[in-house]
Amino acid sequence: MGIQKIEVTGKVKIQRKLRFLRTRARELRMIGKALLSTKHPVLVHIIPMRRCNLDCGYCNEYDQVSKPVPLEEMKRRLDYLAAMGTSIITISGGEPLMHPELEEVIRHIRKRGMIAGMITNGFLLSVDRIKSLNAVGLEHLQISIDNVTPDEVSKKSLKTLDSRLEWLSQYAIFQVNINSVLGSGVKNPQDALTIAHRAVELGFTSTVGIIHDHNGQLKPLDARQIEIFEEIMTLGKRSFSRFNEFQHNVARGREHNWRCRSGARYLYICEDGLVHWCSQQRGYPGIPMSKYTPEMRQREYLTDKFCGPRCTVSCVQQIGILDNWRDPQNLKPMPMSPPADLVQIGK
Repeated sequence: MGIQKIEVTGKVKIQRKLRFLRTRARELRMIGKALLSTKHPVLVHIIPMRRCNLDCGYCNEYDQVSKPVPLEEMKRRLDYLAAMGTSIITISGGEPLMHPELEEVIRHIRKRGMIAGMITNGFLLSVDRIKSLNAVGLEHLQISIDNVTPDEVSKKSLKTLDSRLEWLSQYAIFQVNINSVLGSGVKNPQDALTIAHRAVELGFTSTVGIIHDHNGQLKPLDARQIEIFEEIMTLGKRSFSRFNEFQHNVARGREHNWRCRSGARYLYICEDGLVHWCSQQRGYPGIPMSKYTPEMRQREYLTDKFCGPRCTVSCVQQIGILDNWRDPQNLKPMPMSPPADLVQIGK
């Protein structure tokens, strides 16, 4: 894997520190705003394109034919989200680095005052691409790595990505998190620990995800997987996920008692511009974001989600911490299918 000590220039160290401090200050303001008011989304995942350059066997979030959402349409959607008071935008996919105008999307997020993050498989990163992401103000980047060497299920391996990780360690001034995985379909659980140690060695934060079933529902780990999970959790001391007990429940296959605020505090915006609870429950409520009113968000805030007790979607759970102590949920989900005349991009 070509593991070596990475030399980081003094200029990059200073820029990285300054961006970290600015981002941390904005995150603290975001938490304060979220505690004071429940009327706005805290985190939104937005999809600029569904297409991906990989075809991982467990993934249900990509296709190989979709075209990118046009830049002006992406800007309109981001403007809607800014008007809602959204704090954080995370760009996902598919593979967002395939979007030909991704940097302009990120630039617009920052222009509208929102924190900009991205989830990528990392294969399309280069030194020049990392520098261009620096220049437009990206603040967070996450790469999930599934194994040490590629197999028939996933090519997202440490062997194939380690050179990109070294470039990120040398040149990225945004924060980088490496997410390893455990669970069904992972041939060698020890790989997750190897990946986590490599992430920390390169100066990144490290988290661990648990592979869910096709509906995003939990499956318990075995005894050895739990040992590895607990060790990785001790490595991620700078990760917000350490404050969320749900991961320990997920690892053991235990249901958890929480209040999912998806559709209100967390939104998932697909490539067609529709609002969904999350990536694993696409179709609920399935309403175009320009038609998604504050009253609808408030209703979803108070709606008890049928999938909540066995959910494994980390980002939704972490946002839920902010409101788990208030406003009980006693409403049922809205009808799944919106009126046919609404299901149009940009309406």
